[in-house]
Amino acid sequence: MHRAYTMVASAADTGADKDAPLKEDIRLLGRLLGDVLRAQEGEDMYAVVETIRQTAVRFRREADAGAAKELDGMLKILTREQTITVVRAFSYFSHLANIAEDQHHIRRRRAHLLAGSRPQQGSVSFALCKLAGAGVDEATVTRFFRQALISPVLTAHPTEVQRKSILDAEHDIARLLAERDRPLTPKEQAANLHLLRSRVATLWQTRMLRYSKLTVADEIENALSYYRITFLRELPGLYDDIEADIAAQYGGPDAPPSAIAASYVQMGSWIGGDRDGNPNVNAATMRHALARQATTILDFYLDETHTLGAELSVSTLMVRCTPALQLLADSSTDSSDHRSDEPYRRALIGIYARLASTARALGAANILRQEVGHAEPYENAAAFAADLQILIDSLNANHGAMLVQPRLSTLKRAADIFGFHLASLDMRQSSDVHERVLAELFAKAGAAPAYAELDEEAKVALLLAELGQPRLLYSPYISYSAETESELGVLRAAREIRQRYGARAVRNYIISHTETVSDLLEVLVLQQETGMLRTTDQGSALDLMVIPLFETIPDLQRAAGIMQRLMALPLVRRLVEAQGLEQEVMLGYSDSNKDGGFLTSNWELYKAELGLVQVFAQAGVKLRLFHGRGGTVGRGGGPSYEAILAQPKGTVNGQIRLTEQGEIIASKFSNAEIGRRNLELLVAATLEASLMPPAADDAQQGQLAGFEAVMAEISERAYRAYRDLVYDTPGFTDYFFAATPIAEIAELNLGSRPASRKSTRRIEDLRAIPWGFSWGQCRLLLPGWYGFGSAIGGWIGEGDGADARLVQLRAMFQHWPFFATLLSNMDMVLAKTDLAIASRYSLLVQDAALRERIFKRITAEHAATLACLERITGASERLAGNPLLARSIQNRFAYLDPLNHLQVELIKRHRSVGHEPGKVDERVHRGIHLSINGVAAGLRNTG
Repeated sequence: MHRAYTMVASAADTGADKDAPLKEDIRLLGRLLGDVLRAQEGEDMYAVVETIRQTAVRFRREADAGAAKELDGMLKILTREQTITVVRAFSYFSHLANIAEDQHHIRRRRAHLLAGSRPQQGSVSFALCKLAGAGVDEATVTRFFRQALISPVLTAHPTEVQRKSILDAEHDIARLLAERDRPLTPKEQAANLHLLRSRVATLWQTRMLRYSKLTVADEIENALSYYRITFLRELPGLYDDIEADIAAQYGGPDAPPSAIAASYVQMGSWIGGDRDGNPNVNAATMRHALARQATTILDFYLDETHTLGAELSVSTLMVRCTPALQLLADSSTDSSDHRSDEPYRRALIGIYARLASTARALGAANILRQEVGHAEPYENAAAFAADLQILIDSLNANHGAMLVQPRLSTLKRAADIFGFHLASLDMRQSSDVHERVLAELFAKAGAAPAYAELDEEAKVALLLAELGQPRLLYSPYISYSAETESELGVLRAAREIRQRYGARAVRNYIISHTETVSDLLEVLVLQQETGMLRTTDQGSALDLMVIPLFETIPDLQRAAGIMQRLMALPLVRRLVEAQGLEQEVMLGYSDSNKDGGFLTSNWELYKAELGLVQVFAQAGVKLRLFHGRGGTVGRGGGPSYEAILAQPKGTVNGQIRLTEQGEIIASKFSNAEIGRRNLELLVAATLEASLMPPAADDAQQGQLAGFEAVMAEISERAYRAYRDLVYDTPGFTDYFFAATPIAEIAELNLGSRPASRKSTRRIEDLRAIPWGFSWGQCRLLLPGWYGFGSAIGGWIGEGDGADARLVQLRAMFQHWPFFATLLSNMDMVLAKTDLAIASRYSLLVQDAALRERIFKRITAEHAATLACLERITGASERLAGNPLLARSIQNRFAYLDPLNHLQVELIKRHRSVGHEPGKVDERVHRGIHLSINGVAAGLRNTG
């Protein structure tokens, strides 16, 4: 066994025996990678990589200054070709370690289930047990599922560093690694090992980076791969498990599953419909997105229907069928005498023919299996589901109930969940764009010459008047700007898509930078202009729910007031009533963090939610919150289960949507079992947060009020500390652009969206995603902790009362889920932060005085934050409550460190020659981008 990548750090060896399989898997994958490296790059290159690895491990274990100097010297003398090989080796090791850890999570969970111990926290069965213990009855639980909407929304963004080819190779490696957990004969084991080695070799020979700009169409295809891997089968399967869990909890282990006829988990997508800051998204991308989504789901339906036709060989010579099933069989396109007594097969052949016609009508280019005869396409997915229900009813009535599971019931579930559209495509655009479009329409219609210059009151009056008009502003005989034509074209495309694929295909319109009531009314007018808002004598009908997105700190502070004024308008009230007295509001985590820092962002989001709950309760409208969470803690990331349970009371109520972004999608859903677990976590947390009875103790309510008062004071201090550094310190912008790889990230072909909204170097114009991603790359992760130490230290103070204030903070940590989750997420960020590595990046700042001044402030705040966190939690080690994650992070550092050191060295080389044509060394450039990929893979949630 080779020594390369053996991951035998002492920190790992102190773990319990239950982690031994993880270490063995990592050893195996590391050995295979070492074999590939030796075979393809030679013994000398292997020796270079191994020496760097050993030196990095020594530096990490012993904090050896000599090892640091030795490592630095080794990296500086590497040739460009050697540098790229070393970067690739350590990057691929990070990817392989991720695969091993994911497999170990699956292994641990299966062992827990096989042991038959009590349900795991985060499972639906655990939540049901807890609710039953609190007196929540079965009827309440069943009603929850019939009324709930839980929606993960997949989004693309400019830090997604994975290529689909890499994901596919890793999926194969994960599958082969999982095979080794079952008994294998020596021959099977040898075959498995051979395939694993070949897949690792494939990974090594597969290009990790994109050399052309990622298009929206590419992003759509990347997202669709997760449906094939996880969602299409695991989501219907989760429904079956939940029904069985309800029956077991309330009816006993032998009770039949509880039938819940509702699609409470529905998938959403922004990919192809999110136009905010992305000029590459338009009406064409929306049409393409739905065509590809429909093709994906119809391919699944066709495959499953074909397989069912082979499986359901039931003969009426042996058992009866219902008249409805016989009628369906008789109307089939199949007339073969060989199947005259097999009504299920004949019915399925007819269903397949109708599905094939439907697929062609909805844009599918290639039906792999030719249908028998011609049939009319289905009018909608409900008609397809109704045919499947006929098969189910007939089997249940004629001794065939055991044949319904698993394929037929899964297919019927999928039809209910995914329809013919697969996922609801959200539309998003900035309020600034809407204002410009309306200004042009008003001006050219002669209704208002200078709409944009009106004050808010005048705008609202004009917009309401226009919404009461039977005529349109737009005229086909007038020329408009390209922007106006494009925006109206997008809405017309949405109307066509809804008619073609069903109303669920597009049903939400999100307004970025919502600052006023007029921002929302403008989109109502635009819908009216395109036939999506219709007013008749019978009432008003609105196709797309208009959803405000409150992003910055000031926006969050205005959120409740804006919604109160909006819903008080009679016209809006009628539209909300037509929506079933439901209204969604989206909260942005990323921009509020970049605007005000981690602690203040979380507090302002919490306050905004409380304010919205009160406003909606007064209006008698059900509130659905859409959480725009990112991958990093600074952008609202962290464990979703804990995040949902930490929401203020009354903000969930069975209704929640949240974004899943970039590499987090791969982390959560590229493995079917882990994907199933993550979907269950969402459901379990929403169930518990919605139905768990609140504490009625007045003392507890008073304690919470005291906690919130303390948080308000702390937040103000943290806000000042963060703003003082990021926005008010001269030269900070220059420091950021020099000491992080932000410039190099912007050059990567990572996504279809630009890294900045405008071509400036202002922090205000930089997108929040690359802002956080850059701090992760240099291992500072500043957006996830900066300001906490100043805030807490200043609030506790010294002298009289300091001890009492510390006791108060400890009580907040013990008894307030919001504060406990905030500290837990920050603890994870600090565990991944490394000032020694960050100091190497600071040397990229040419101005020594600026470098010393700012880095000194950052290190002082870091020390203060660690000290305050320890005083509150009592834990001197990071992630003391999550030793598995702590070991995982520590084990990775020895392999991440060389990547960071190499990245710094490559950035120096790259920047030293400037960007003049002919001077840029593409191999150096490629090495930087490879290192970015490797660091992101090693840290996992950095985007």
